[in-house]
Amino acid sequence: MEPEIDYRALFAATPSPYLVLAPDLVIVAVNEAYMRATGRSREELVGQHVFDAFPDNPADPGADGVRNLGASLGRVLATGETDTMAVQKYDIPEPKRPGTFEERWWSPVNTPVMGPDGRVAWIIHRVEDVTAFVQSRRFRGEGGRTTGREEGMEAELYVRSRELQRLNEELRAAHAREREVAVTLQEAMLHSPDLARHSDVAVRYLPAIGSLNVCGDWYDTVDLPDGRFTVAVGDVVGHGLEAATVMGMLRSALSAACRAVTGPASALEVLGMYARSVDGALAATAVTVLVDCRTRLLVYSSAGHPPPVLLHADGTFDLLDKATDPPLGARPEHVPRPQAGTAYRAGDTLLLYTDGLIERRDEDVDTSLDRLTTALADLAALGPERLADALLARLGVAGGARDDIALVIVRL
Repeated sequence: MEPEIDYRALFAATPSPYLVLAPDLVIVAVNEAYMRATGRSREELVGQHVFDAFPDNPADPGADGVRNLGASLGRVLATGETDTMAVQKYDIPEPKRPGTFEERWWSPVNTPVMGPDGRVAWIIHRVEDVTAFVQSRRFRGEGGRTTGREEGMEAELYVRSRELQRLNEELRAAHAREREVAVTLQEAMLHSPDLARHSDVAVRYLPAIGSLNVCGDWYDTVDLPDGRFTVAVGDVVGHGLEAATVMGMLRSALSAACRAVTGPASALEVLGMYARSVDGALAATAVTVLVDCRTRLLVYSSAGHPPPVLLHADGTFDLLDKATDPPLGARPEHVPRPQAGTAYRAGDTLLLYTDGLIERRDEDVDTSLDRLTTALADLAALGPERLADALLARLGVAGGARDDIALVIVRL
């Protein structure tokens, strides 16, 4: 058996100074090293807003510690990513001399701790006090005075540090603009007019971590006559604009096929023939389900895609895996695709998804499906929107995964 680890004791004993901040930047925990570094007690710090506990030095007109630290913490909250800051001059109040500040230089790192909802629950603020190093550069030299060379080295170190911070901020701003353009493009490509008419349908799209939101997964909803509609998801191999372009072509083709032919199998047959003429569509997968609200029947067909799940109100489920065929374009000649059907009950939930939701490195697909269905059984009572968010959080992909994720949840 592995020994039980007392993480509270580990935190207290860690030699580097640490603060733990809530999302509102209130201090919720502090370790011994931080108290030694600042000369403050736990009672003086816990419960204080970090900038009330550590304001800028009013005697220093150039003080920018609050502004720089606030910007870094804001980036952590906005992106959910660690932010490493340049060396900062951030003077701190002297506990025994109210109103006076002591010169301090710090090397800070701010790290997010994600909550089950995929949002930042805490921020770990770690600092290293580099004051002695900076001051040694200042005062070292013959007669206790710095040489011109040492002053130049210190000035260069500081300038380079500030320049690095400026360049990082510019890169973040440029990256944010690129993501904004990419998000707008992806939303336009995934726009589904028919989806707006279904308040009982929830959709989610998460790009792969590190991508710019332009990827190859898609979802769609198509309304048909006589109280019927189809839902579909698909997955194009790869990321970036090329995969997104192929995705847009296949998604549009499937939407048209669902309106023009009878049944999901026929629609995927048309899509498969079309995919053979599209560069980059080889090995793309898709699944489409026809929902007949009059007869309470689901009719489905899959082209190499993970099976949809029919979740019952009592937490039991059925995998829609009786009509699975190879991916699009995998066969050189046309072969009719299989199709299957199953009845559903009012209150059941239909789940379609791409493989990024469940697949993990070096894990069998059956294990991945077991994790998915176990989570669904626990969340069966939730409505589509809450179920979508809770499921992503439960599977640990609320902030994205190594692959794209498209998710459609239908309350039947």
